Amino acid sequence: MDETIFDKILAKKIPAQVVYEDETVLAFKDLHPQAKVHVLVIPKTRAASLQDFAFWSPEATGLFFHSVIKVAKTLGLDQRGYRIVMNTLSDGGQTVAYAHVHILGGEPLSGAFS
Repeated sequence: MDETIFDKILAKKIPAQVVYEDETVLAFKDLHPQAKVHVLVIPKTRAASLQDFAFWSPEATGLFFHSVIKVAKTLGLDQRGYRIVMNTLSDGGQTVAYAHVHILGGEPLSGAFS
């Protein structure tokens, strides 16, 4: 796989505004925020898209999403709510070939899905 911008951020080759890090994930502010709070969460274990999680153990997948919840709590979003988005492959709108979750919040979000 080619090295992506997220590989470079994880390797500290380029800077990012890190808001959370643990053994499973790195979370940092999006350069082009779509909400008052917009953070990207990437797994430290390389996955090109959500499709690659099929090769992970259920425990590893669970730890990733558990860390996403920790990030939201760290950001103070756990009381009022937030949205997570995970675009998958080109038709799903994924533009970086590295699995990542967007956490959006800090304000009421329009375009709610139910």
